[in-house]
Amino acid sequence: MISAFLNLNKERGMTSAKAVAKVKHLLLEKGVKPEKIGHFGTLDPDGEGVLPIALGRATRLFDIIKNDKIYYTEFVFGKTTDTLDGSGVFSEVNGNVPSEKEILSVIPSLVGRIMQLPPKYSAKSVNGRRAYDLAREGKEFDLKAKEIEIYSIDYLGKVDSAFAFRVSCSTGTYIRSLVRDMASALGTVGYMRLIRREQCGIFKLDKAVCLDEIAAVNDVTDLFIPMDAVLSFLPTYNLTDNAEGARLILNGVPLQLSGMPEGVFQMNIDGKLCGLGVKNEEGRFNWVVRLI
Repeated sequence: MISAFLNLNKERGMTSAKAVAKVKHLLLEKGVKPEKIGHFGTLDPDGEGVLPIALGRATRLFDIIKNDKIYYTEFVFGKTTDTLDGSGVFSEVNGNVPSEKEILSVIPSLVGRIMQLPPKYSAKSVNGRRAYDLAREGKEFDLKAKEIEIYSIDYLGKVDSAFAFRVSCSTGTYIRSLVRDMASALGTVGYMRLIRREQCGIFKLDKAVCLDEIAAVNDVTDLFIPMDAVLSFLPTYNLTDNAEGARLILNGVPLQLSGMPEGVFQMNIDGKLCGLGVKNEEGRFNWVVRLI
């Protein structure tokens, strides 16, 4: 069974779910049938760039893997759309375009841990329904603000009528909400004209592959990224030459093992990654995620 990751360069005009479906189709054409397949770090349909895809038991690692993100984005000020991006319908125009000096003056107030309100057109669940479906139906509803962290916002200059930025942020951050909040701080309105994800955790755009590249490669497994490479930020515990200990651990027995790292770590048994573990309060090994 294949359990690994694929670093996809998603094209614009496609939902993340559709991109995963296309990858699955290509894999099946090449004789690879993953037990499970899924993505993390959803990209808007108009978004492009890094979309990490997990295959097989790698899908169990979604809550473990670090997935802070870096985006290149372009904002337009003086008008906005109902979706806060270029795919929406213009809903307000005031023509108030700030200067570069004014933009630089508000950036510090948007960096750090902040409470951010998601856009109405988002995949947030509201009483079992997606917020974007309710918004399209014209329904009134409220979303809750969520704490996120923006590590940095670098202003890159003007591109035609837009202003370009590189944003480094935590998971859960909406760049469309950032343009709304930045525009509000500047006394105007705005929308996101373009968004490109350049990095998600260890996955980087210069190493990502597009759908055409997947279709053209002879051995698609050459594109797969092993789980231990993605988990390299975690320490490793190696259990070797202990067949009985390995058997007990794999059967869920919380053994006392010497030298276990603090916090979550990779558990290797005879050189094979078997999952992630943690030392409990009694100093015994407990599974966090089983990968075999």
